[in-house]
Amino acid sequence: MKPFGYVRPDTIAAAGKAAQSGAAFIAGGTNLIDLMQHEVMTPQRLVDISRLDLRGIQGTAQGGLRIGALVTNADLAADDRVRRDYPVLARALLAGASPQLRNKATTGGNLLQRTRCYYFYDPSQPCNKRQPGSGCGAITGVNRIHAVLGASAHCIATHPSDMAVALRALDAEVETKTPDGAQRRFPLADLHRLPGGTPEQETDLAQGELVTAIILPPAKTGCQDYRKVRDRASYAFALVSLASVIEMQADRIASVALAIGGLAHKPWRDPLVEQVLTGEVPSEALFDHAADILLRDAKGAGSNDFKIPLTRRVLKAALRDATRSEMPT
Repeated sequence: MKPFGYVRPDTIAAAGKAAQSGAAFIAGGTNLIDLMQHEVMTPQRLVDISRLDLRGIQGTAQGGLRIGALVTNADLAADDRVRRDYPVLARALLAGASPQLRNKATTGGNLLQRTRCYYFYDPSQPCNKRQPGSGCGAITGVNRIHAVLGASAHCIATHPSDMAVALRALDAEVETKTPDGAQRRFPLADLHRLPGGTPEQETDLAQGELVTAIILPPAKTGCQDYRKVRDRASYAFALVSLASVIEMQADRIASVALAIGGLAHKPWRDPLVEQVLTGEVPSEALFDHAADILLRDAKGAGSNDFKIPLTRRVLKAALRDATRSEMPT
């Protein structure tokens, strides 16, 4: 590990000022320390934000929740309000990592964790995300875990967070503080970027901009579910995951929110898929049509081709289970 400086500010304002070019925030450190040990990330300075007052979970005036960026994944999953009103989030959190990691990992860090692409972690391999212009070893290499949607000729990495997939289905927002003290609040959908020609730029955060909270809107009605397909039963990243919130009225789908992980550089949500399902009577033909739309631009790179039919099966199973009582027999 290369030498680095270290500061531990007591205020958000001081943290923003300390996070100059070459610096990185650290809280739980469950991803960053690994990356520093592999010398994939070599920050000149660590800004330890673990003492900032960002740990609370409070109700909002609108009936939702404000989750501080330093709330641990374990505490968030165990919160009574989350378990009762946002079970898809609790299930996604418990599907991620190990109990030890969940006790240390934070919500802010979870959103900003880096891809698990093998080529990104190996400095001897080409990777445009780690070293722009060096190429992408995964496109013609070992790409079983890689993207089939939203990828580019420069990068086919995926975003690894389970939590972010559930938050995307719940229409969560992100609250940040910029280095000049301004507060920003924007949809989670606008946080992560697709790789395009600049895969090294993973979010739209400015240098020194600190995630301070996640805002959940009032709980959605309907059936909430999170399902995750992976290579082993625990402590593995998703090959395909799906967060769903589906409400039925009589025999029709009244509303649906679907976010998918493991397929792209960000949690994937396709408004057209939800549009074709809403207001319709559930049927196998309808579910096939939704899957056709979701996967219309999907493209495998060889070893990850299986993700396309797998995603179809996961989507149809989730829709079938959520609407089963209303399905024609």
